[in-house]
Amino acid sequence: MFRLMGIRFDVRGVEHLPATGAAVVASNHIGFLDFTFIGYAARERRRLIRFMAKRSVFEAPVAGRLMRAMGHIPVDRRSGSGAYRQGLRRLDAGQLVGVFPEATISRSWVLKAFRRGAAGLAVSRQVPVVPVVVWGGHRIFTVDGHRSLRRRMPVTIIVGEALVPGAGETVDELSARLHASMEGLLDEAIDTYPESPRDEQDRWWLPHDRGGAAPDPETAAVLDREAVARIGDVFE
Repeated sequence: MFRLMGIRFDVRGVEHLPATGAAVVASNHIGFLDFTFIGYAARERRRLIRFMAKRSVFEAPVAGRLMRAMGHIPVDRRSGSGAYRQGLRRLDAGQLVGVFPEATISRSWVLKAFRRGAAGLAVSRQVPVVPVVVWGGHRIFTVDGHRSLRRRMPVTIIVGEALVPGAGETVDELSARLHASMEGLLDEAIDTYPESPRDEQDRWWLPHDRGGAAPDPETAAVLDREAVARIGDVFE
């Protein structure tokens, strides 16, 4: 599919993904294909990433079959303890576990507040957490009907240096370090992205604070709540 679309990948820092052993891979979340892009980047290290994703995706007829076949982990948002235990077992088996700490797609395209799962897994098993950001993938397929079949779309993926839990470091402290690291990586990805909006209508994919038409984080939070009230979070 990626070859057919001619996606122009710019993958940086993949050497920070451990070639062997367990780690948590934490990514920003701006589109429906984020996990496929990160999995593509991990191929260079000959690693597979088992992503934690909401259970509703696994209940879809086609997508669910694919997600189960790829060994991803379903998360029940009403009670995530089962998925958390599965994540721990995957880490114990020396695998890479992928987590979106924001939990849902960010309509503002900037980082939302993090949930504690990614840092919690890393601290519990004393394994590194690897920050990753994706930029440009939301122009292909994301929320609110934004999708494009345009060929040769650029997608940037930056893998940051692994964060190792410090002696006595709490989950919240590691989560704060992770958020700060990913903010820096996201700034780098946006700053160095090779394309700009073509016209005013095309400014939707840029953040509000960079002159784009995306909602600011506060407005995006309101839109999130309205979307869940209207259709649930099946596609969020």
